[in-house]
Amino acid sequence: MLDFGFIARAAPLFAKAAELTVTLAFTGIALSAAVGLVCALIRHLRVPVLRRLVGLYIELARNTPLMIQLFFLYYGLPRLGLLLEGKTCAIVGLTFLGGSYMAEAIRGGLVAVSEAQIEAGLSIGLRRRQVLRYVVLPQALAVALPALTATAIFLIKETSVFSIVALPDLMYVAKDLLKEGHSTESNLLLVLSYLLIILPISLILGWLERKARFAGFGS
Repeated sequence: MLDFGFIARAAPLFAKAAELTVTLAFTGIALSAAVGLVCALIRHLRVPVLRRLVGLYIELARNTPLMIQLFFLYYGLPRLGLLLEGKTCAIVGLTFLGGSYMAEAIRGGLVAVSEAQIEAGLSIGLRRRQVLRYVVLPQALAVALPALTATAIFLIKETSVFSIVALPDLMYVAKDLLKEGHSTESNLLLVLSYLLIILPISLILGWLERKARFAGFGS
């Protein structure tokens, strides 16, 4: 039988932890999208030198776990004289990881835009920057939207490792309450917390995907 008294006492702790998790996740996702867009454009436009550096960054970020990145930021950098608080490490780590996935998703969208669309924009007198802004990017982002959605949800799930940098997130609270012996109740609250965070976001992003498809983008 579930201990509903314990659940009632623990629920506010999970609610506070969920608020922290959502704040860090949304900040990391927003910054990841910005980093991803810049990196995708650098690779797509074949900017000298920077293109190679971006490629190296993407390979490094995508092939190292977030936990290792956080360990380096929180425990490694202080040895080099740079001390970052837990929240900063979490946001930087999530952005570092998420930016690489966002970059590849957006670059895939940019590649999907046909040359005919670009030529049509140039033929009506638009400059190349205007073609990129008004013709290429809207279509590219619409095509990339499913991958961007998946990446956003993936990043929210990755926040479960933030507890290693001493942040009182959902996983931290669950581990702390497990010491009291209420494993079933703690795990149930943990699952419900993530479900309440991820499900609405998934539904909203799914709606945006369908709306973009019906508008004629990404087809």
